[in-house]
Amino acid sequence: MRQFLSFVRKEFRHIFRDRWTTIIIILLPVVMLILFGYALNTEVRNTDIAVCDPSHDRATERIIEELDRSQYFNVALRLANPDGIDAVFREGKIGLAVVFSDHFYDNLAHTGEAQIALVADGTDPNTAIARVNYATGIINSCRTDLAGSVTMPYSITATTRLLYNPEMKSAYNFVPGVMGMILMLVCAMMSSVSIAREKESGTMELLLVSPMRPILIILSKLIPYLALSCLILATILALAVFMLGVPIAGSFFWLSMTSVLFIIVALALGLLISTVAETQLVALLLSVMGLMLPVMLLSGMMFPIDNMPVFLQVIANVLPAKWYISAIRKLMIQGLGFRAIAGELAVLSLMAVALVAVSLKKFKVRLE
Repeated sequence: MRQFLSFVRKEFRHIFRDRWTTIIIILLPVVMLILFGYALNTEVRNTDIAVCDPSHDRATERIIEELDRSQYFNVALRLANPDGIDAVFREGKIGLAVVFSDHFYDNLAHTGEAQIALVADGTDPNTAIARVNYATGIINSCRTDLAGSVTMPYSITATTRLLYNPEMKSAYNFVPGVMGMILMLVCAMMSSVSIAREKESGTMELLLVSPMRPILIILSKLIPYLALSCLILATILALAVFMLGVPIAGSFFWLSMTSVLFIIVALALGLLISTVAETQLVALLLSVMGLMLPVMLLSGMMFPIDNMPVFLQVIANVLPAKWYISAIRKLMIQGLGFRAIAGELAVLSLMAVALVAVSLKKFKVRLE
């Protein structure tokens, strides 16, 4: 029995001797519970909407007031005419547009019929349908309040139009997200495991004390993975276009440049992981488990970021995949150009520079 207990104590010491393994074991359940508890939220709240109300009568103002009062919508813009709807959608300012017909209340009072058009961004069909359903429910709830002032039976007809994805194909939504997740995981995993393998075998120290500068050593190891990642990117795009039928409505050049920049960020992130991981196993765990859940839940790939608590939104803004997926949706689905993704490109560029700088500094410390 004493020998058995000594083996148990030895195993505990062996587990807690590896700092990163201990951190993963203790923190991973906590992180998973927080992420799944807060991020898995299919409700759509606080959506900025635009309203086009040429009538400005009591009926339209009542409906607009109820929309703005609800937890689902914020009336952010008032448009003079429907012609500006596409522009505000392209700028990413709104998620839904509500367009009232001319002489809305007069039509209700005299003919018993009036029309409202609901225009939603169809790049995410599930979110678009949820927004339309919420708006339709609020509009229908206003009918009771308006019935007292209308002498005849009446109906308010709400018609729906989905921009960019009128057929509501789910592939339009998940393909950009899956592209971001695959490139992030594969690139970070390849670079982190490769360098961790050199460290684990002891050959990295020999390379770092060689006459070649550390940055050239690191670049020589990352360039092959950059080439392989570009091949993976080409394969993903070919499958998305020719098999899943997802269009590339925007510039293919900027789509390629954005993807290559994101690959560089992912490789640099893998390089940073390798500076703290002493073994291939720890590098693999940090690359896969440490990145897969945040990318899936906090990048906007599956769930709207606006619905999440503020602290999760802050974390989401630090994830490179969030900016990449946003840019790819604008390029592939919405057909926008460079000006629309300039912000995403600037953030990814800053991330690439920062990650490479921190990683190289970590390696230089090892030389000292």
